[in-house]
Amino acid sequence: MRIRLDRTICDGFGTCAKHAPEYFSLDDWDYASLIGNGEVPPEDRDQVMRALMDCPAHAITEMSDVRAGDGAGPGPAAP
Repeated sequence: MRIRLDRTICDGFGTCAKHAPEYFSLDDWDYASLIGNGEVPPEDRDQVMRALMDCPAHAITEMSDVRAGDGAGPGPAAP
């Protein structure tokens, strides 16, 4: 799982840092920052999903792991 934090819409509620302090920190004004590169191992998925679901500003999103050309999604039509 990979997540992204949009700091431009963060309202500083701090619920993400409460649920997943290993992945979110709060600055001096209580706005969130992502710790690390957004990669979340399976064992931490539940706590990070709780942070994502409880974010009142919807500033956290789960990124798709599908990459172009891997055959796992829509692509160019076959000739």
